[in-house]
Amino acid sequence: MKDIAIRFKENPLLSPKDLSPSVAGLEILCLLNPGVFTFNNKTWLIIRVAERPHQREGYISFPILSDEGIKILEIALDDPELDTHDPRIIHYKGNDYLTTLSHLRLVCSDDGIHFYEPEGYPLLIGEGVNEAFGIEDCRVTELEGIYYLTFTAVSAHGVGVGLRTTSDWKNFKNHGMIISPHNKDCAIFEEKINDKFYALHRPSSVDLGGNYIWLAESPDGIHWGNHQCLLQTRPGFWDSARVGAGASPIKTRMGWLEIYHGANSDHHYGLGAFLLDLKDPSKVLARTIDPIMIPKADYELTGFFGQVVFTNGHIRNGDELIIYYGAADEVVCAAIFSIEEILKTLTFI
Repeated sequence: MKDIAIRFKENPLLSPKDLSPSVAGLEILCLLNPGVFTFNNKTWLIIRVAERPHQREGYISFPILSDEGIKILEIALDDPELDTHDPRIIHYKGNDYLTTLSHLRLVCSDDGIHFYEPEGYPLLIGEGVNEAFGIEDCRVTELEGIYYLTFTAVSAHGVGVGLRTTSDWKNFKNHGMIISPHNKDCAIFEEKINDKFYALHRPSSVDLGGNYIWLAESPDGIHWGNHQCLLQTRPGFWDSARVGAGASPIKTRMGWLEIYHGANSDHHYGLGAFLLDLKDPSKVLARTIDPIMIPKADYELTGFFGQVVFTNGHIRNGDELIIYYGAADEVVCAAIFSIEEILKTLTFI
């Protein structure tokens, strides 16, 4: 498999030890998949921070959100009804829980390498029953001075797409769940097409169909419809089990270039690309056969969930594309790509 990424020599840029837990009694286990944007002449990341309680020997404990705040559940490891084969999910008495509770944390940088938490900016936490297991994997799109934050809202009801908007990153409007379960990986285009909003998203199907990338349109960025399936998995390829959108598609001379993630049946995640028509984004023009990035650095191969590179955000500077990504579901990293080089890897359909 090919890999055309030029990784930052400073990687990992951020690790769990670099941030403080949101409340006493919790520890940060992972930093994952930041959304990326520019604001006040700085590079900003909105990072998914996954926390859990300090663990007691012989037990597993995990947090969920309730009306009273964070509630800690604890189960004995020898309980016969407990299934912990997946480090991310707990199965217990017919119910599923997450081993961690995620919120979204803002950090910024003057050079795109060294990040810090600025004062006066809030962290974003789950609100209401549809976000009781946390909010995850934020993608950011700026349109006409408004930042649209699409993220994964997680609860016992399932996994859906939530939306909040802001113009100053200090005050937010919560629009609730805009695409119902099971859905995630929602990225809004960086400009309107024919006066409509467009977005990529990923319904999850187990018994019929698959984990494919879809396109939706909207008159206002909140109410979505006219859903169309765009990109499917490919048996025998690196993206055979699931595919999902990265950040907002990039407008190029050849079309809308989308960096996407794919995974195989062994849960190894890489990055690929596809191209959409500029005037009609329901038309897929081209796609990479091989990935443009695969896990190969030590910090990508081993961690909380190894063999993973996963992106939600990037910064474009002419032909240079800086992709910020989560590695091994534990640390935040960055790599440089050439847009023209990515375009040359595409195979037209």
